[in-house]
Amino acid sequence: MPSPCRQEDALPNLQASCQRPLLEPSDQIIVALDGMAPEQAMAFASGVPELRWVKVGLELFVAGGPAVVQQLRDQGKRVFLDLKFHDIPATMAGACRSAARLGAELITVHASAGSVALGAAQAAALESAAAVGLPAPTLLAVTVLTSWEQARFASELAIEEPLSTYVPRLAQLAAAAGIGGCVCSPLEVAALRAAHPEPFALVTPGIRPAGAALGDQQRVLTPAQAVAAGASQLVIGRPITAAPDPGAAFAACCRELLGHHA
Repeated sequence: MPSPCRQEDALPNLQASCQRPLLEPSDQIIVALDGMAPEQAMAFASGVPELRWVKVGLELFVAGGPAVVQQLRDQGKRVFLDLKFHDIPATMAGACRSAARLGAELITVHASAGSVALGAAQAAALESAAAVGLPAPTLLAVTVLTSWEQARFASELAIEEPLSTYVPRLAQLAAAAGIGGCVCSPLEVAALRAAHPEPFALVTPGIRPAGAALGDQQRVLTPAQAVAAGASQLVIGRPITAAPDPGAAFAACCRELLGHHA
């Protein structure tokens, strides 16, 4: 169960989250529409009526533009806009302002952009959503992409600090800047949840149901394992979107989470 929010801990972007109930399994799964053309994404989303959350990443957004977000919202879907903004503070603020105005409810920014840029992005998103009467979005700071593993991280980026300490340091930077959560590998969830209780969101890609292929992910857990470790929501792509029956695959993931909650 999420821990109760203390008044002294509440940040502006977290206040609404303090009131949200424990998520149902269908709300905990965000299906990534990666690799789809806009028309395919719309058909897929409408073909799985139980689906509540979808992730729009760079490929789909570049192909379909802001209209993709609106069309998905018109279907009743909630949108995680995963464009991983990383720029100077003014540009990140402007991008998050526009993303919030589109109605995206989760928006990714890179924690490594630094505290000034993160604070500017946060303030702009809240201001923009309020101006058009939309709920405040939750910004999610990306720590280290799940395609990285330790040896290559050190050799290619010349960052010798272990991922086990580098990721928590970026998460703390984001939290201190008022960001509402992080995107992280499921293998880092337990440590981050211990340091950042609910309502701080931990959204985890790299989720693979038992027996599914790993693809380009290196640091993975099953849905039940990730939620047990403290994940708020799970991003699942190909195990659902490439399944012969996506609706059945989505339902199977929900059943796995339901068994965890029981």
